[in-house]
Amino acid sequence: MIKSMTGFGHSEYVSEDSKFTVEMKAVNHRYCDISIKMPRKLNCFEQAIRSFLKKQISRGKVDVFISYEDLSEKASVVKLNRELGKAYYDALTTLAEDLGIRNETGVYQIGRLPEVMSLEDAAIDEAHLEEELMEAVSGALTKFTDSRSAEGDSLREDILGKLSAMEENVAVVETRYPRMVADYRSRLEEKVRTLLEDTTIDENRIAAEVVIYADKISVDEETVRLRSHISSMRDVLAQGGNVGRKLDFIAQEMNREANTILSKANDQSVSDYAIELKTDIEKIREQVQNIE
Repeated sequence: MIKSMTGFGHSEYVSEDSKFTVEMKAVNHRYCDISIKMPRKLNCFEQAIRSFLKKQISRGKVDVFISYEDLSEKASVVKLNRELGKAYYDALTTLAEDLGIRNETGVYQIGRLPEVMSLEDAAIDEAHLEEELMEAVSGALTKFTDSRSAEGDSLREDILGKLSAMEENVAVVETRYPRMVADYRSRLEEKVRTLLEDTTIDENRIAAEVVIYADKISVDEETVRLRSHISSMRDVLAQGGNVGRKLDFIAQEMNREANTILSKANDQSVSDYAIELKTDIEKIREQVQNIE
């Protein structure tokens, strides 16, 4: 099984006192780049999340979005700074005496002064919270992996189809080669007859020229290697796993052979089929860029 580098996954986990929502999406990337955005309260779990995801993801730019709601009755607590409150009261009392006015400062006014009272998150059970968080992350990862696998299957079928088309074009090039040599010999003999009129043609010289030409345009080695690369790519696709880089290397080698065939082509039909080969290879390379 091969996987695409693009994918999406969503999951929610709700318990009596917590609600987690996790979304994952990914695009192509040369390496594994995981970005996690979540509430500051959960930052202590980032490394655990990252390590968990990297066991399943080897390549791709992955964005993870995590939201959290504390549904417990004690989600927040009020923190009172008694000493600071008393200090405010004493200072205000002294000020009232100095000014000769009545001190009407009440507890409500003191409570509103800076840092006397503050709202803080209640203490949490980190082990329990991490367990619930990882359940949500695991659910999103499962759907994310399923979507990548489904797209990977589509990519594999598309590439296999293009490999079959390439094999057909290679077969045509191989069939055309002997005809190209025969056509060249025929044209060469016709030119010699025209130039020499009734003079006898030197068959040995004609044969030597034909051999030189045949060697010059021969693409036997290139077509053999190209067939080998096609077979190798099929094997790698069947093998599955994280094969994106290997497939990209094979596609580069295919392109090298197609370029050589095109450069040697001294025939319009062979040139056309070589261009078709290059077009299919380029399409395969584009698809391979999406494979993990």
